[in-house]
Formats: sequence, C-alpha cells, structure tokens
Amino acid sequence: MSSKWSDRTEILIGKDGIEKLENAKVLIYGIGGVGSFAVEGLARAGVGNLILVDEDEIDITNINRQIHATSKTVGKKKVDVMKERILEINPCAKVETYLPSTLGNEEDLIDENITYVIDAVDTITTKLKIIKKAKEKNIPVISAMGAGNKMEPSKFEVSDIYNTQVCPLAKIMRKELKNMNIKDLKVVYSKEKPKKTNEKTLRKYFFCTICSWNDNCRRSCKRYNKIEERKWKEKLRKKVS
Repeated sequence: MSSKWSDRTEILIGKDGIEKLENAKVLIYGIGGVGSFAVEGLARAGVGNLILVDEDEIDITNINRQIHATSKTVGKKKVDVMKERILEINPCAKVETYLPSTLGNEEDLIDENITYVIDAVDTITTKLKIIKKAKEKNIPVISAMGAGNKMEPSKFEVSDIYNTQVCPLAKIMRKELKNMNIKDLKVVYSKEKPKKTNEKTLRKYFFCTICSWNDNCRRSCKRYNKIEERKWKEKLRKKVS
C-alpha cells in the first residue's frame, strides 16, 4: 500500500495502528443503505481485507441513500460495484464477494480469521443466524436496527440491544436474542419514531423484515408486531437452532 493516501490516518493512530488496519479482516453482510457506507468508511480507513455478502442488484430507488448507487451502476450486483470502489480507493486491498444464493449457510463465512462482523441485513432470521455464529466464534459483531422512514441523524446511538428504545425491529430482536440466551449485542439504532407513510407506496418498494412480503402478503404494517406472533416465532427458532 502506498503510504501517501493514509498519511493523515497515520498521524492519528501511528504506524502500529495502520498495520493493524491493514491486517484486519472485516465481514459485512448486506451492502445496502447501511452496509455500503460502512464498507466505504472501512476502505478509506485502511482496512486491508474485506468480505462482502449481498444478493441484490442496484435498483434506481437505491440512488437516494446507497453510496454505490448511481445512474451508471443501476442493474449491477452491489458486491461487484462495491468491490470496484474499494480497489479504486486502495488498490492493495483484498476483497472477497459472495452471493448468499451460492452459499449453503452464509453465516459459515464467520470463522477465527475474521476480525469483525457487520450485520447490515434486513431479515430477522438472517440477522439471528449471523449473530449466533459470531457469538459462538467469539468474533465481535455489530448489528444495524431499523432506520426506515427516519430523518433525524442526532437520534442515532450505538448501544447494547437490551438498552434500546422505540425501534420496532430492536424490540423483536431483544425478545429473540433473550430466547437464544444471548446476553449482549452491540447495535446501532435510532430513538426517532418512524414517520407515517402511505402503506401501498411503502409496499411497492420495501420488504417486511420478518417474512419478506410480496404482493400477495396478507400482513398489514399496522399489525407488524402482532400478527400470528407465536407461529412465526416458533418457525424462527427452528430456523436458527
């Protein structure tokens, strides 16, 4: 790696800090609104080894909030575009990319060689599997909670999952993690209450974080935390056990 571009960082953390970043290996699940910015920050900080996991292609609706999304990247795989960005920042970086559909269990990428895990995925079942595996391997992990329909950046906090408030996703995660006997989890979340939106418009672009709804889904946003709670919780436990 050329020392030129990281000189300013070295002033802050010294040569030992730079070497630590160069040797670190960070695994990021979900390269969307949260994950793409996390990856960009890690690359510019000098992290030398990055593993990107995401199935999706960049959609035109991503342009307003995802760093890799532009009119020129629409239709391309998020992991491919993000890898290209990383190597433009740091040509010496080692970048691995994976599509979940090509993996048996995507959480199996978590092993003793990983320095840190970032969970930036949408679905609860996947989040729980990632967190469970990271805890089993004693690998540090941070999990992103819900940020949809929120606009006040000062409301974001890094906290333990059991100290979170307001966030509907965090509420569900607290219950499930408690059932899994997971005692702590670092999360980033917002205390801001989500703004009300037109449900039909919302359903056109987004997926339910519990079941990945489709056009035939009978679930209603207003009943998000109450619909057949016992049934889907039992299925959830079986999937992650």
